[in-house]
Amino acid sequence: MKLLVVTQAVDVEDPVLGFFVRWIEEFAKHAENIEVICLREGAHALPANVRAHSLGKSSFAKAQQGIGTRLRYVFRFLSLVWRLRRDYDAVFVHMNPEYIVLGGLFWRLLHKRIALWYTHKSVDLKLCVAELLSNIIFTASKESFRLKSRKVRVIGHGIDTVFFTPDPSVARGDWLLSVGRLMPSKRHDLAIRAAAGDGKELRIVGDGPEWDHLEALTQELGARVQFLGSLDQSKLRDEYRRAAFLIHTSETGSLDKVVLEALACGLPVRTNDPALKALESETFAYVRKYHSLGRLIPAMLQIFQMP
Repeated sequence: MKLLVVTQAVDVEDPVLGFFVRWIEEFAKHAENIEVICLREGAHALPANVRAHSLGKSSFAKAQQGIGTRLRYVFRFLSLVWRLRRDYDAVFVHMNPEYIVLGGLFWRLLHKRIALWYTHKSVDLKLCVAELLSNIIFTASKESFRLKSRKVRVIGHGIDTVFFTPDPSVARGDWLLSVGRLMPSKRHDLAIRAAAGDGKELRIVGDGPEWDHLEALTQELGARVQFLGSLDQSKLRDEYRRAAFLIHTSETGSLDKVVLEALACGLPVRTNDPALKALESETFAYVRKYHSLGRLIPAMLQIFQMP
């Protein structure tokens, strides 16, 4: 297979999307060659059969983009889609249905199979159009894709279980860990209250608009909380390996990959989500069996190539 991969960032240092570099590396093991179109290109060491093409964004920090900048991104994207058309026979779009809205009709006319990976509760017009143009849609759990479609395949999360592993040589502390964007749906406030009630220190990994509110709550409760901000994959793994428990209080209603990353590192999980309670008794073996990246990529490519 010659594959075109479309994603937001190719950068191992990106605190949110750094993991996707490993996805590309895994795809490269099973494809003749891969072209990657990304909004932003940063640090990576991709295999020889992979070429990355950036649309030109210079930072992973969110910033207001003017209409002129966005039009330049669109023009650059469509130019690459056309120029590379003989170098790929299938398209994999990661999490951004707008790229299928832009290029989907062209890909369909050229008989390029289109797959979308999407794990979010949001359903909007872009997603509806992308669903119509896609051949197949991959998602992590039945709650991760809320638009009804016969094209959906629930295939599990792609956790890098070569990277996220237990380390018996690292001693665990007695503090708790909460991981995720600092936004209302993640309910870090409940994690802070739980830690305060247990008299435990809490370390929070993530950044977002709720930072000031959560700091104020910490002071109000007299809780011991360290706000670590966004961390790259290596530093996040260190936190998973050193904490006593992961406190999972998210109310997004879907299987959160941070739960699986924690389990892969041997970190026990406490969750408020009744649907995930069974995972409190699972170990890294469960993640390797059902959610490992090494299992996910070949399974997706096999389904992708079916008529």
